[in-house]
Amino acid sequence: MKILATLQNNDIAPRFDLTMEVLIARVVRGRISGKPRTVLLPGPGSDELCSLIIREEASLVICGGIEEAHFQYLVWKKIEVIDRVIGSAAQAIASGVWRRPV
Repeated sequence: MKILATLQNNDIAPRFDLTMEVLIARVVRGRISGKPRTVLLPGPGSDELCSLIIREEASLVICGGIEEAHFQYLVWKKIEVIDRVIGSAAQAIASGVWRRPV
């Protein structure tokens, strides 16, 4: 599983459409595997960000605010979206906010 978190100064970006940096982490058996990597985007834009998410084969996106159209597009592509997250991206990923209850 790959998790992609939108970034702004190491925190979750408050707006999906203004994201210029993302953190990508691989999860194996419920744990972060390896060191997460950061990808800089050429500019802000929801469509470009959605394309990156698809290319990276992310299973889950952690973000702040996201427009309904982009939320629905990602869900349609079978990508889980956890939105309205505030705070450190590293903490959001490490805390297991993405884990499903067993």
